[in-house]
Amino acid sequence: MSQPSTLTAIKKLRAATGAGVMEAKRALDKAKGNLEEAKKVITAAGIVKAEKQADRQAESGMVFAYIHHTQLSGTIIELNCETDFVAKTSDFQSLAKELALQVNSMNPSSVDDLLNQEYIRDPQITVSELVKQTAAKVGENVKVKRFQRFQVGEKA
Repeated sequence: MSQPSTLTAIKKLRAATGAGVMEAKRALDKAKGNLEEAKKVITAAGIVKAEKQADRQAESGMVFAYIHHTQLSGTIIELNCETDFVAKTSDFQSLAKELALQVNSMNPSSVDDLLNQEYIRDPQITVSELVKQTAAKVGENVKVKRFQRFQVGEKA
């Protein structure tokens, strides 16, 4: 690969994964320049990184509310991380929204049930893997603490 295309590939990989410059370069080198393979390398490394963070305290975070466009159902979810700085990032907030949509669509019975479900936007991964990917991106432990789904007409 020539230098300009290497820089272009690194930029594309960073935009797609949130990886650092050197991490993107190493992944591309390992994948012999193949962008899709490099994404897999980074994803695998990110999941390992997230698993190492899993024992750290996650007492900051946010509560996110989602109301379906029909206004017949909605979800409130508490998503935790280690610092309020990370809770304010777009990656963390996007994860909270995706999890609320997942809960509203699939109506899991517990946090464990939610984490074991196929992710509705990408059935190739579980919700747990989605959480780990975000944890790797933000560099902190991320935990789904609790959620509640509401449906018009359901008994409390």
